[in-house]
Amino acid sequence: MNKESAAALKGKKKQILDTWMANQTKDAALRDDLMSVAELQQQSEEFLNSLLKAFASSQAENPDSAGYEPIHDILSEISISRARQGFSPRETSAYILSLKEVLSQTLEERYKDDTTVLYREIISMNKIMDSLSLVTTETYIKGREEVILRQTSEMSEISTPVIRVWEGILALPIIGTLDSARTQVVMEALLEEIVATGSRIAILDISGVPTVDSLVAQHLIKTVSAARLMGAECIISGIRAEIAQTIVHLGIDLTNIYTKATLASALKMSFSMLNIQVTRASQNGPIGSKQNFGF
Repeated sequence: MNKESAAALKGKKKQILDTWMANQTKDAALRDDLMSVAELQQQSEEFLNSLLKAFASSQAENPDSAGYEPIHDILSEISISRARQGFSPRETSAYILSLKEVLSQTLEERYKDDTTVLYREIISMNKIMDSLSLVTTETYIKGREEVILRQTSEMSEISTPVIRVWEGILALPIIGTLDSARTQVVMEALLEEIVATGSRIAILDISGVPTVDSLVAQHLIKTVSAARLMGAECIISGIRAEIAQTIVHLGIDLTNIYTKATLASALKMSFSMLNIQVTRASQNGPIGSKQNFGF
């Protein structure tokens, strides 16, 4: 882009901004529930000022030059912010593409009598704006990936609660697929609670795990081994008929691990291991307990 074009665009800055804002606000995809018009105006004006300044630099033709670094920073901030706010990829890309349309119209007015120069300047401007559009898209994707990773981490923590069901007994209901990353979260949460409570029994309930293959079994075995090193015994409950058949078919050895079909059975076994007796006070009365801790 030559200096004459850069000067022409700078001289029409207010008109360009007004037209650009009008195009954005009348777009049916505008999310005014996520961003106010005043915020959009401020954001657009800051970006346009930086862009016109880059157009006037000595390396205006190169969108990767130092003159465009402030623009890349602004676009990165905008894209990441919009990704976190919930804007779609189309809405984020439209921010740059709508400006590209206004700049093209301005250059057409300036060089309406010289189609050769107009063609050259339009090509140059499109190259720059397309490059900036790619920066916007790439940064948006990174922002969405950060959101997804954060949400996945939060969901993993929420979906692995360690419950203290009785004195010395912990229960960890596992729901969903158990992969390596999730196993690490489960193991850390369980070991921390074992240390904090001094529990001697930990029940891993896999009723909510859809399938158990060799990889899932290995993750469970690692969790049991880690708990044993901390001085706690583990019981795996929720072994359904299809899971039992799969384990046998795969030749997975769980003979050294206590397993039960239901959480209730695992809890009953825990009471027996800790020498705890639970009795009913009366036929119709509340449930009472008689405890004899053998430790």
